[in-house]
Amino acid sequence: MSTSSKKPASPAFWLRLAGTLLTLALLVYLFMEQGWNEILLALQKITLWQFSLALALQLLSRLAICARWHVLLRGAKLPVTFAQSTRITFAGLFASNFLPTTIGGDVIRLAGAIQLRFDSAISTASLVADRLVGMAGMAMALPFGLPAFSAALGQSNPDHLPLATAVLSQRERLGMTAKKWQARLAGFLQRMLRSLQLWISHPRSLFQALGFTWLHMLFLFTSIWLLLNAMGEPVSFWLIAGMWSAVYFITLIPISINAYGLQELSLAFIFTQVGGISASSALSVAILVRTLFMLASLPGAFFVPGILAARSSTPAGLTTPDSKEQSPALDGNAGNTPE
Repeated sequence: MSTSSKKPASPAFWLRLAGTLLTLALLVYLFMEQGWNEILLALQKITLWQFSLALALQLLSRLAICARWHVLLRGAKLPVTFAQSTRITFAGLFASNFLPTTIGGDVIRLAGAIQLRFDSAISTASLVADRLVGMAGMAMALPFGLPAFSAALGQSNPDHLPLATAVLSQRERLGMTAKKWQARLAGFLQRMLRSLQLWISHPRSLFQALGFTWLHMLFLFTSIWLLLNAMGEPVSFWLIAGMWSAVYFITLIPISINAYGLQELSLAFIFTQVGGISASSALSVAILVRTLFMLASLPGAFFVPGILAARSSTPAGLTTPDSKEQSPALDGNAGNTPE
């Protein structure tokens, strides 16, 4: 592809880049404020076998994500094998974690589906349905954290003030665009209803996909529970479920590329303020979760080059590279980790 045919980066990309740099700067500030030694001490409490077990749980979580999209594709009568679904999904996961560009993980998955000569409209709709099922599963976990969230609102901890200040500094920026988000939400709901029409007539695949979402969540939450307990921070599994679901929905806000910095800040803030764990342990878990996500997505490195090569040789009308503006499933942040 010639240089002249490349499209310039959109204003949204530059805004996300600025948001990424800001959140990463705030994260570095928190590390410096907390003290590197305390964070290293927290990390050193985790043994190799505990880290390996957490990584194995993350890999199982990713396989559950592969199965979720697979049953949706099969529900749409697409002749896909589980091996194909797994290959494309891991490619998308790798792109989301290692390619901080406008090419999101869901766009990679769409390109992979089209490479298999699947209908582009159905493939796009399956990604939207996959995103919706993942959101529905996380929404079901959110109530488990509501009592702790309610209690946290009624008290303040001076030791957590720097962390709270850093995270809440984003509030004004988000509030300035409230009307814009309301308009986008209305359009989002309309597109969701249209995208789900195919699976509403075949609800079995939707319920199967939800079941795999629950499996994904079980493995994910257990890995975080394991890490916290290893650091001497016993937190109930159900509270972790409620807190992580809140982190998940925050990371869907497209103010940073692939939620870099945003995921770590929101996790550290919520786990400290709501879960009551120390700031050093919260920051350590934030680092470890990102590391596990990246390691668990490494198998996708074998599949991304072939999909990208096929995407570059496919007519633009098929791959719909601008569909990020049309479908939230292909949004840069939504493609962070297709959960």
